[in-house]
Amino acid sequence: MQVPAPFEYERASSVDQAIGVLDRLGETARLVAGGHSLLPMMKLRLANFEYLIDINDLYDELGYIVAEPGRIRIGALTRHRELLESAELARHFPVFADAERVIADPAVRNRGTLGGSLCQADPSEDLSAVCTTLDASCVIRGRDGERVVPMEDFYRGPYETAVGAAEMLTEVRFPVRPGGSSAYEKVERRAGDWAVVSAGAAVWLDGGVIADARVGLAAVGPNTTGMPEISRTLRGRAPTEELYARAGEIAARSCEPVDDRRGSAAYKRHLAEELTVRALRRAVARLADVDGEGV
Repeated sequence: MQVPAPFEYERASSVDQAIGVLDRLGETARLVAGGHSLLPMMKLRLANFEYLIDINDLYDELGYIVAEPGRIRIGALTRHRELLESAELARHFPVFADAERVIADPAVRNRGTLGGSLCQADPSEDLSAVCTTLDASCVIRGRDGERVVPMEDFYRGPYETAVGAAEMLTEVRFPVRPGGSSAYEKVERRAGDWAVVSAGAAVWLDGGVIADARVGLAAVGPNTTGMPEISRTLRGRAPTEELYARAGEIAARSCEPVDDRRGSAAYKRHLAEELTVRALRRAVARLADVDGEGV
């Protein structure tokens, strides 16, 4: 039986207390909520910490989905199940429900959190691709206050984020713009598994022309990958199959997959191309069924 190295355990009663404990203990401590990613790594001795600080009691502070003019704010302790079932997210960001339906299993979705998923910084993680696609910003709090970091700067490398040793991710913010929709596509070896490759797409139309578009890929490089060249290529053009194919070609040559047990690099490039096309096609198709509220 695999067991983690010995560690001390403490429950935090407030965000400020949790940050204070992190400040005191430094890099020997780690926050834990759902623990579905952290604990398996500790059992394998891929991650070793002397202290675990349980933040589940902070749900009243950090578990929420709030719609405001021009944006939606989601607390870091919001559970996967709540993201899946939120009518507000379904209305503005259907990409969330697409992704949540293919994340793990009900047990994980009932306990796992948005903040835990992002802070794990696994290159194959689904919600990282969703947040990249939606141009999210992360609110990081420390003893000196808050700072807001865009998703492009949140990941520093595999399993490494912009969150410092005495800081915590408290909220993720998503801009809401009219005339848009979104979609998520994923290939996995079995239901609920990490992605072989996944792609999220968000598209905004104005008068039948693409005003803006974003694509985010997971499992094809050291970090969740945004595709700014795709955005530049799609802007100002009417959505067509030929345009989607062009975006897929860009995705395939712009990503950096590697051979591993999930598939060869060549296979993953093929998937990046195909899933980009599918996600863009589905995001645009959804716009024909809504009143332009969108993302």
